[in-house]
Amino acid sequence: MKILLTGANGYIGKRLLPLLIAEGHDVLCCVRNKSRFKDNQVFLHERITLLEVDFLNPPEQPTTESGIDAAYYLIHSMSDNDADFEALEAAAARNFLAWIAPAAVRQIIYLGGITNEVQLSKHLSSRRQVDTILREGPTPVTTLKAGIIVGSGSASFEIIRDLVEKLPIMVTPKWLNTRIQPIAVRNVLAFLTGVLLRQETFGKSYDIAGPDILTYKQMLLQFAEVRGLRRYIYTIPVMTPRLSSYWLYFVTSTSYKLAVHLVNSMKVEVVASQNDLSEMLGIEPLSYKKAVELAFQKIEQNNVASSWKDALISSSNDPFILQQISVPTHGCFIDKRSQVIPENPEQVLANIWAIGGKRGWYYGNWLWTIRGYLDKLFGGVGLRRGRTNATDIYAGDTLDFWRVLIANRQQQRLLLYAEMKLPGEAWLEFHIKDENGKSTLFQTATFRPKGLLGRLYWFAVLPFHHFIFNGMLTRLIRFRNT
Repeated sequence: MKILLTGANGYIGKRLLPLLIAEGHDVLCCVRNKSRFKDNQVFLHERITLLEVDFLNPPEQPTTESGIDAAYYLIHSMSDNDADFEALEAAAARNFLAWIAPAAVRQIIYLGGITNEVQLSKHLSSRRQVDTILREGPTPVTTLKAGIIVGSGSASFEIIRDLVEKLPIMVTPKWLNTRIQPIAVRNVLAFLTGVLLRQETFGKSYDIAGPDILTYKQMLLQFAEVRGLRRYIYTIPVMTPRLSSYWLYFVTSTSYKLAVHLVNSMKVEVVASQNDLSEMLGIEPLSYKKAVELAFQKIEQNNVASSWKDALISSSNDPFILQQISVPTHGCFIDKRSQVIPENPEQVLANIWAIGGKRGWYYGNWLWTIRGYLDKLFGGVGLRRGRTNATDIYAGDTLDFWRVLIANRQQQRLLLYAEMKLPGEAWLEFHIKDENGKSTLFQTATFRPKGLLGRLYWFAVLPFHHFIFNGMLTRLIRFRNT
C-alpha cells in the first residue's frame, strides 16, 4: 500500500516510519525542506519518497500523487507566541486537506490528545480543533487520542527524568496532584499501525492509554522507584504558573515556551474514556513502570530512535533554521583553522561525529558549560538537550545548543547552526579534506552580527576563541576513546 506520512521527522513519525516499511508499505514522507534529509540514512530506503511541502502555507497546487491509501496526520505546531500555535495548527490542517484533495485517500489517521474535560488548556483545545477540521473533509478520519507518552526521548520522559535524577527533594505546585493516564510509546505505535485501513475504525475516535491512572506526583515517585532512588515531594498552593514554568525551564531540558504549555496542561485531568479498541486490535497496554523500564533499556543500548529535542519546537528559531544551510560570507566574522591529520582520518571523523552531549567539546568543557548556563539565564535552550545518539548524528538533530544542518559522512562534513541566544547568527563547521595529498581537518566558525551589539559581542569573546578553538581542533585529531 502507499502511505502518506506527515511529521515524518518528529518523535512519533521517526518511529512509525520503519514499522510501515517493515510491513511492506511504500511511504511518502512530507518534509518542509528535502535538502535537510539528503544525507540522512533513515530516509534513503528505496520504499521512501520525500515530498517537499510546508503545510503552514497554503499549497500552490494540490498533490499530483495518486493511489494514496491512507495518510497519517502527525503535525503539531508550537510558536514562541502562545496565541500563534492554535492558528498555525488550524491552518496546517486546512492546508493539508486542500493538498490531498485530489488523491482520493481512503483514511486519515490523526494522533491527538485526550480531551474529556470541560475546561481545556490551549494545547489540548487546539488538538480538538484540528480533529474537527480534519473531519470536515471527505476522507474518513480515525482519531487516536493519547495523554502523556512514555518512551526514551519523549518530552514527558526526559522532563521527569531530569526532575527525579537531579532533585532529591522537590517543592512543587499543587497541580502535581492532577490525574493522568500515561501510555507507552510502543503501545501508541501499535495502535497507529493497528487501525491502518481497518474499516470498522473509519470515522471514529478512540482514547488510548495505559492501565494506570496516576497523579503527576505518583509518576515522579514511581519513576524514582524504577531508578532505585528515594525522592521527597511536597506540594504547595502558592506557586504561580509563571514560577512553575521557570522552575521546569531551569531544572529540565525543556524550552521555556514548552514549559509554559506543559504547566497549563498539567492543570487538566487527562483520563481516557473506555472503548474496545485494545481488544479489537489485540493490544495489551503496558504499565507505567514497565514503560519506564523499557525506555531505559533503549537508553542503555544506545538505541534511542527519536527524541522530542530533535523537533523544531525545542528550538528558539523554529522554521528560520531551515534557511541556514548555506553559510554566508558577506558581513561575517570568520575564524578558520586547520591541522594536518597525521594518521587515521577515520578516527578523527568518528570524534567529530561524537562531539557534544556526554563526550563534550574536547577542550574547555567548563567554559562551554558556563556558556550553557548563561544561555538558559537569558531564555535560550542551554546545553541540557544533549544529543539523541552517542555516535550517530543526522541533519535536523539537536546537539546541545546547536542544530545539525549537514551531517554527511561520505563528504566528511558536519555543519552546525547555533540556537543559543546571540546578537547575530552563528555556524560551526568541521570538514576533512585532502590538501596537498594530506588529510586536513578544517574547523570554521562563522558569525554574522546584528548591529553594533553583535560586533561588540564578537570582539568580547575573541580572546576565548584562541584557546577554545585551537584546543578543540587539536584534541579532535589526537583523541582516542579507550
